[in-house]
Amino acid sequence: MGSLFLNSALLIFLYATCWYIIAIIKKRNDVADIAWGLGYILLALFLFIYTPHSSLATLLYCLVTVWGIRLSVHIYLRNRKKGEDYRYKQWRDEWGNSFYIRSYLQVFLLQGVFLLIIASPLLLVAGSNEVCSIYTCIGFVFWVVGFYFQSVGDYQLSVFIRNKKSSDDIIDTGLWKYSRHPNYFGEIMMWWGIYIIVIPMNNSTWFIVSPLTISFLLLFVSGIPLLEKKYKNHTAFQLYKKKTSAIIPWPPKK
Repeated sequence: MGSLFLNSALLIFLYATCWYIIAIIKKRNDVADIAWGLGYILLALFLFIYTPHSSLATLLYCLVTVWGIRLSVHIYLRNRKKGEDYRYKQWRDEWGNSFYIRSYLQVFLLQGVFLLIIASPLLLVAGSNEVCSIYTCIGFVFWVVGFYFQSVGDYQLSVFIRNKKSSDDIIDTGLWKYSRHPNYFGEIMMWWGIYIIVIPMNNSTWFIVSPLTISFLLLFVSGIPLLEKKYKNHTAFQLYKKKTSAIIPWPPKK
């Protein structure tokens, strides 16, 4: 397990460094968002090729690959005709002369660290002969529900953005009627599903750090707080916020 983790960490370090170079060439750090999902695919492929794989491990690799492809393609299509994402532009302005070193450390390498933590259940199952169980079924249901909310939520948002007539309009239909962030809810559900799948394995308790980390990031750091800060003076969004659940889908307040 130790050597597997070190090899995986080296792979992700090199991967993050390559994307940092791409970011410098393209002069936009938001390529890190595309790299996020693809990094998991690279790790899953590495583990599939270089370790024995049980049916359970193969299932996890496939789930992560499907998620990673969909997410990266969605982000690429969303960003391809736009300038750099406002969050990264703000950092570019704030960091000044230390922009390049801070970009490498705080965007790309830090993302690689989080990637390894969140993907850690893949390392646990790699090389094992663990078989499927009732936990596999429960975890898979969690994952499917999460994938539905993330993919459908992202699709509904992209359609809304294409068709909205005013910059003041906000989406409050479809899944967005019941949650202000159905795509984040889906992301969290998927990683809890993956963790549930590996629960029967030895030492799996330690790997709860995976879903806890993605939940913490989306709920308290780079997800909801950062996005909703952009709309703190947006009247329509503040009204929407008062009646709509932040994350868990729930009928809106009257």
